[in-house]
Amino acid sequence: MFSRILIANRGEIAVRIIRACREMGIGTVAVYSEADRDALHVQLADASYCIGRAPASESYLDEKQIIRAALVSGAQAIHPGYGFLSENAHFARECRRNGICFIGPDPDLMESLSDKAILKEKAAKAGLTVIPGTLSLAGPDEARESGRRLGYPLMLKACAGGGGRGIRKVADEEALLAAWPEAEAEALAAFGDGSLYLEKCIYPARHIELQILADEQGDVLVLGERDCSVQRRNQKLIEETPSPAVSPRQRERLVSLGAQAAKKLHYTGAGTMEFLMDTDGRFWFMEMNVRLQVEHTVTEMLTGVDIVKWQIRIAAGIPLSITQKNIRPDGNAIECRINASGCGTLGTLHVPGGPDVRFDTALVEGSQVSPFYDSLLGKLAVRALTREEALRKMRAALSELVIEGIPCNIREQMRILEDETFTSGAYDLTFIPERDAEQSRKI
Repeated sequence: MFSRILIANRGEIAVRIIRACREMGIGTVAVYSEADRDALHVQLADASYCIGRAPASESYLDEKQIIRAALVSGAQAIHPGYGFLSENAHFARECRRNGICFIGPDPDLMESLSDKAILKEKAAKAGLTVIPGTLSLAGPDEARESGRRLGYPLMLKACAGGGGRGIRKVADEEALLAAWPEAEAEALAAFGDGSLYLEKCIYPARHIELQILADEQGDVLVLGERDCSVQRRNQKLIEETPSPAVSPRQRERLVSLGAQAAKKLHYTGAGTMEFLMDTDGRFWFMEMNVRLQVEHTVTEMLTGVDIVKWQIRIAAGIPLSITQKNIRPDGNAIECRINASGCGTLGTLHVPGGPDVRFDTALVEGSQVSPFYDSLLGKLAVRALTREEALRKMRAALSELVIEGIPCNIREQMRILEDETFTSGAYDLTFIPERDAEQSRKI
């Protein structure tokens, strides 16, 4: 097992990883930008190193500075969290070249799976039904020809994408050509890779994902599915598990297919397979995130499996000690993402408590929200025996959560939880766009 791990990230996920390491008796090293000098993850780590200026391109995406900090600090491994360098095969190789373990899949596997277009070919061979689409496109001209062949509407997506970045829904050729430079620039800024591809748009649909853990010995564990259909502009707002739309029979089939595909892909570590479930109940494989997901929390709440700790154990060569038969999700779990809607300095912070209530955050009084990074302030998650009880518990927790000084979306989350479409479980990816349109008409 590692004695010291560097966390190449910031915010709530850096704090989450540090806490897991502490419980495992592992020392931690934080890296931070000048803007994060007083951040909680810096205070909690055993050692910390400033790696550059506020823009992510000059700090959290600076591979050389991060590896230098790991070498100087004596860290044996680097945990990338999510976002930033978490799906960067070049960075993973540089870690290995410098004798540092990258906590994630093998760099060669990561490279092939991180390209969403190539991954779909591999997934089809592994037995999954994939959404029709293209490989990486050379430019707008090739995209235009592919669009005519596939037929509209289409989704324009970043090959190295994740977190909703670099994605545009296009209804026709004119929209495709207009969206290309925006999606390309966004993908380049977020992932250092501006390559794009096209796929058919399956809409309306539900966004369903499978949480995977796989060890180096070839064993695969599927921790059930999450429903992530409450989204605005491809950014998830609420996740729940199990999905109210997936029947026990569908779930059993999906888990079996996911485990089979992960084995055929020779996957290792934590990962997430993402699907679109159409109105006929068919599951279309969309992509695989070869990293920890933001929404891993809600799965941990339901299953009791600490995904971060298992990431670390698997990277250290320790085999899974949990079998699929041990995974008996009991009840329902819901997670609300608490996002900032503007910059500010945190005044009063009150976090709700009680049985099966969890708030993952890096906020402390005096914390500042800057324009340089993601707007996520924290993730509020609850678990209960039934979905109805979980909804009541989440409403109670939201009503108790106080964040003063930073504008955020607590009230909006409460309104969603009180919406009849959501409470009935009959929502899909059209839910938020249609709700926003209705609100606009009222204004």
